Amino acid sequence: MGNRRGRRRRWRLVVGATLISGAALLCWAHWPTSALPAGTRLDRLVVSKSQRRLDLMQGGKVVASYPASLGRQPVGAKASEGDMRTPEGVYRISQHKVDSTCYRALRISYPSPEQQAAAKAAGRAPGGNIMIHGLKNGWGWLGRCHRWWDWTAGCVAVTNAEMDLLWDAVADGTPVELRP
Repeated sequence: MGNRRGRRRRWRLVVGATLISGAALLCWAHWPTSALPAGTRLDRLVVSKSQRRLDLMQGGKVVASYPASLGRQPVGAKASEGDMRTPEGVYRISQHKVDSTCYRALRISYPSPEQQAAAKAAGRAPGGNIMIHGLKNGWGWLGRCHRWWDWTAGCVAVTNAEMDLLWDAVADGTPVELRP
């Protein structure tokens, strides 16, 4: 009889600890992102691939930094379509894309004419459709947990709340630097 009570107690402790841990994880995953001051216009975005970080720049100063997920093969520059790498270089935001498969997206002007020529010379397609975006539509509940792995096909991903802040603060034409 005592052994059965001991097992029930251990089972309740395990279930209770699991529920508390899950609730804490959900709170962390959806804790509000610090807002940018009203009317902030960013003049540059800098992605440090090795640090998995997106820096929001204004007047040469970092005004905010967001952890980011990259392409599934994050080391090295993108060379061709399907290589799952995030490009390296300096580009521009070319479009605010509302009809994305991910929550909001800022299209990056990759590939450059030089990258197109290099891919063509190698007999490959350079790829394209590289963006800074939120989470896949329907996956917003992951929140910050998406940062635990690199999951994109070559894009830079942030949380949906962070994407909302970027959407309003970044104009088309804003430079984006993607560093190794």
